[in-house]
Amino acid sequence: MPFIAIRGASLLADEVELQAHLASLLRLENVGLLLGAGASVAAGGFTMIALWNHFVAACPHDAEWLVEHGFIAREAVVAQDRITPNIERLIDSLEIALSDWTRKAGLIDEDELVGLAPDEQEELQNLADLKTSRAALYRTVVSAALLQEAWWISPGGVESDETRLASQRTILQKLVSARQPGQSSPWIFTTNYDLAIEWAAESIDLQVSNGFLGVHARRFSPQSFDLGFRNTQARGEARFGVYNIYLAKLHGSLTWREEGGQVFEIPASLAHQRITEFMAEREGAELGLMVMPRAAKYMDTVGYVLGELFRRFAEYMNKPQTCLILCGYGFGDEHINRLIRSALLNPTLQLVIYASGFTGDPMNLALPPTLRKLLSLKNPRVTVVGGGAASAYVDSLARHLPDPLIYDEDLRKLEKALRATDAPAEEA
Repeated sequence: MPFIAIRGASLLADEVELQAHLASLLRLENVGLLLGAGASVAAGGFTMIALWNHFVAACPHDAEWLVEHGFIAREAVVAQDRITPNIERLIDSLEIALSDWTRKAGLIDEDELVGLAPDEQEELQNLADLKTSRAALYRTVVSAALLQEAWWISPGGVESDETRLASQRTILQKLVSARQPGQSSPWIFTTNYDLAIEWAAESIDLQVSNGFLGVHARRFSPQSFDLGFRNTQARGEARFGVYNIYLAKLHGSLTWREEGGQVFEIPASLAHQRITEFMAEREGAELGLMVMPRAAKYMDTVGYVLGELFRRFAEYMNKPQTCLILCGYGFGDEHINRLIRSALLNPTLQLVIYASGFTGDPMNLALPPTLRKLLSLKNPRVTVVGGGAASAYVDSLARHLPDPLIYDEDLRKLEKALRATDAPAEEA
């Protein structure tokens, strides 16, 4: 589709103008990304729409059961004009129902199945079906976050694949290289459970500060977000170079495990073994890894970890001279949307939003309500870039971000030209 981008109420002429705008934003004190499911499509992930369509096609009986028991609307499973539900909210509802139905089933004496009343038999059957449907939905979510099987099995699998994570590598390198002496490292916030960012950073020898500390027992320690890296051998401005990124996985990760009231990060190879076992089960299996917020545990350990990450996200957007670039995020999480809307009260916050559905019409009803609201503000601090297929989200961002070395060279040439212009006037 043709290039389309709007800043406030003004259309940007072309990609060159957008690139110049991004170059100025990368000079701000704080630079970060918010990545959604669309940012991992090129690496093998699914968008939320594709994920739901895959679930309905692969598990039609489970999808129908969810409709019959009121967890989703009939429109979510019809072939034409299918409406994708909020999957995390759906799992949240299933967790609450599981807790409630398990309590009720505990009052039934299963040793006397022959003498059970029909309603008691129905309750036990519903509980079994609930566990089966929930596990099927979990397996679909996990399969979407696996990306490429070879990357889990072999540490060198990611480095040997030069194409699928090329855009992620380019983005990380450009963000880090654009940091000026004394400026903080870039932040990457993501709602994805996959390891795309970790693998991309590791393949270019970039340190990842993700809130976990330790070597063999990596425990969640939020104070690690306040630490940085420096080169002790560097001299001059190089001493203030950036050697890491901060990564906050707002909805959890496939490699997180809760144990003994704490959350640990386990190696990808070990996580893959447990994921493989989980994917092979057909009944109400438990993954054992925390991959998303769950209402039944929110006030426990999981709530603390995710709450800390969201606090960091809100804190980041309220800092002075801050830029946040949204890529592959479909505005499907209202708790994140609220934080973004309230953060606009920060007069120095700049937002850049890559939205595939944006074609130039700010009032297009097909756009998410939050995006329409942001467009209606006509705020010059909000830039929206239209895109094509979901797989082009991250590719477009990688192409549009300016190369810092070229940008700096252009500035030096401009400065030299201005000095040459001013020299005769000073002599006169």
